[in-house]
Amino acid sequence: MTEDAPIQATTKVRAKRKDLVGEVTSRSGDKTIKVTYYYKIPHPTYGKEIKRRTVLHVHDEKNECKPGDKVEIVETRPLSKLKRWRVVRIVEAAKIVGQTNT
Repeated sequence: MTEDAPIQATTKVRAKRKDLVGEVTSRSGDKTIKVTYYYKIPHPTYGKEIKRRTVLHVHDEKNECKPGDKVEIVETRPLSKLKRWRVVRIVEAAKIVGQTNT
C-alpha cells in the first residue's frame, strides 16, 4: 500500500491592488471625496498624446482631505454603490491662494 501524502492547505494569493495619485476636486458627503486622475494616452491613429481624466469616488475615513490636495489612493472592496477606492495618504496639501500674513 502507498502512504498518503499530507494534506497541504492552499492559500489564495491576492492580486496586487492598484494605487494612483490624483487631485481632490470636491467633498461629496461625509467621508467621501471625488478624486480626479489625469493621464495621457497615444491617439490610436496619429500617435499624438491625448489628455484624459477619470473621476473616482474615494473613501476618506478621517475627513481630512480638502479640495486641491494631492492624495495617494488604493483600490479596495466595494464600500458603496460607487466607492471602490480609499485614501492612503495626502501627498501634498492644497496651497491656499490669496491669504497673506500681515
